[in-house]
Amino acid sequence: MKVDVLAIGAHPDDVELGCGGTLAKLISEGKKVAIVDLTQGELGTRGTNFTRAEEAAEAAKILGISARENLKMKDGFIQNSEEYQMKIVTMIRKYQPEIVLSNAIDDRHPDHAKASKLVSDACFLSGLVKIETVLEGKNQQPWRPKHIFNYIQWKNITPDFVIDITDFMQKKIDTCLAYKTQFYDPNSTEPITPIATKDFLESLTYRAQDLGRLSGVEFAEGFTTEKLIALKNFDGIIL
Repeated sequence: MKVDVLAIGAHPDDVELGCGGTLAKLISEGKKVAIVDLTQGELGTRGTNFTRAEEAAEAAKILGISARENLKMKDGFIQNSEEYQMKIVTMIRKYQPEIVLSNAIDDRHPDHAKASKLVSDACFLSGLVKIETVLEGKNQQPWRPKHIFNYIQWKNITPDFVIDITDFMQKKIDTCLAYKTQFYDPNSTEPITPIATKDFLESLTYRAQDLGRLSGVEFAEGFTTEKLIALKNFDGIIL
């Protein structure tokens, strides 16, 4: 079950909105990617937890990820508790990712920043030998990811680095639009929410375009990092 990258989101659609283009690019390069959603998004104004599950499955199919799971934490009430930490530790040890991508460190929805800290702490705890976890009757081995990167969501956080997603912008849009109940639909009779407006849908493109403008590419996604990144050389930098 080992993957290269484990993307974690507080709600179904967080990952697609925050780093869908990056995941699509990684998968095209042969990397294995899994997604773990912490909640079912059951407090969302539009749709239900059942429609969100169907939409998440469709988005996963479009992306071509290796696995997707939902931990069914309580939407709107994510806490950095031992119970929730251990749920994530189990997932980290199951998938053994080199990199974990997680929610924004500060954002409009309180679950996002809470999930960011929760995931960070769980990644550390997952590497401790004396913390024991069992999955499907088998003892799990300690595992600590090499890096934790946080994608950017509602707020305009200054990224520490960006990923060029120029060739994958449309796939990002397609995966987001798999969440049909959540985003702009002129024919919908459901209440309007901040993410269900035409402007929000268009912002997916113009925000990625602006990060691209600043970094010399067409479209980009931004990330913050918990620790200083060391480059082996300059070969990977787009000049």
